[in-house]
Amino acid sequence: MRAWESVPVPTVPGGDDGAVAIYNAAQARLLPVGPPAGTARLYTCGITPYDATHLGHAFTYVSIDLLVRAWRDAGLEVRYAQNVTDVDDPLLERAEATGRDWRDLAVEQTELYRADMAALRVLPPDGLTAVSAVMDDITQTIQALHERQAAYQLADPDYPDWYFSVTSTSNLLDGAPVSVPEAEHVFAERGGDPERAGKRHRLDCLVWRQQRPGEPGWDTPLGRGRPGWHIGCTTIALNALGPAFDVQAGGSDLAFPHHPMCAAEARVLTGEPFARAFLHTGMVSYAGEKMSKSLGNLVFVHQLRADGTDPMALRLALLAHHYRSDWEYTAEELAAAQARLQRWQAAVARPGAAPADGVITAVRAALRNDLDAPAALAAVDDWAVTPGSDPAAPAAVAALVDALLGVRL
Repeated sequence: MRAWESVPVPTVPGGDDGAVAIYNAAQARLLPVGPPAGTARLYTCGITPYDATHLGHAFTYVSIDLLVRAWRDAGLEVRYAQNVTDVDDPLLERAEATGRDWRDLAVEQTELYRADMAALRVLPPDGLTAVSAVMDDITQTIQALHERQAAYQLADPDYPDWYFSVTSTSNLLDGAPVSVPEAEHVFAERGGDPERAGKRHRLDCLVWRQQRPGEPGWDTPLGRGRPGWHIGCTTIALNALGPAFDVQAGGSDLAFPHHPMCAAEARVLTGEPFARAFLHTGMVSYAGEKMSKSLGNLVFVHQLRADGTDPMALRLALLAHHYRSDWEYTAEELAAAQARLQRWQAAVARPGAAPADGVITAVRAALRNDLDAPAALAAVDDWAVTPGSDPAAPAAVAALVDALLGVRL
């Protein structure tokens, strides 16, 4: 599956020294991520294409884009993989509710996601992989888990589904933002089925679901059916990046159970960590509630674009919040971002300005310190109102803002 067209990224001098640090929830502290030289490896959990792209999605992928840009500024190559979960319950439910073919809905929403990411100047992954395209690989992953006694089939005469056995790994909850008593509740809220009869453990997760009436299915040695949620990311990430890659990223709603389940499955398969660090972005709310299709309070990127919103103003509105923060979108947020964009555009259009060295240093330091976009924006704000006569500064700052913040002025 193709991603979207990339954009040129200017080179900002002086960036090769220093590491990028992010907050790693597993250790509850800031840690450098990525190798000292060579290639950094990143996996991002992608969309389920039934409601793309609302501002929650956009905040996640713009935030992750900062990591890609910071790594590249530090002189690293980036190997970046992302999935599209185009076979899953939410998509199938939306297709049924709207009378659509699930495949047509997935294609439509994935294309919309591509267009939105391109408009926001999010650098594309090297590979964008649909779950539906790797059924053989997923089946092989489950069979390998079964060979290691980490996957089993229910003795259910109607639907003998396959499950991953969490007792095959002793550290499922290490670094997870839930306690043992909370785990089952959160697991059930986010796609798990702790009450399913016949499971060995209440937290065992589905890896292969036998076909039910009206659902899609693929013929495999596991039976005709489709994969569970977590096993798709485990398979795609290991195939694209190998074990012990640098960062797995996604929204904070993936911090449990999705990311720990992926990691547990991968540890059984490889004997190594899945990702060395995890990046979790905050949740975006609107009208007092977290954005969700059930509440009908989604704000879509394509709608804002169709209404005439400059995507660069929208990107600035997203960057005004630290990636780990939960926040609420308002029209005032967007208006403030539009005003900021205009100030910056006016500043880089001047024949001369304050020297660029200070703002380059400040923006670079902010992003390498846990991707602190608000601090980076404040540094550019300060430069924009500081008088000066350096004729090279406006172009240098425009290149900086483009390269590290992804905002074209």
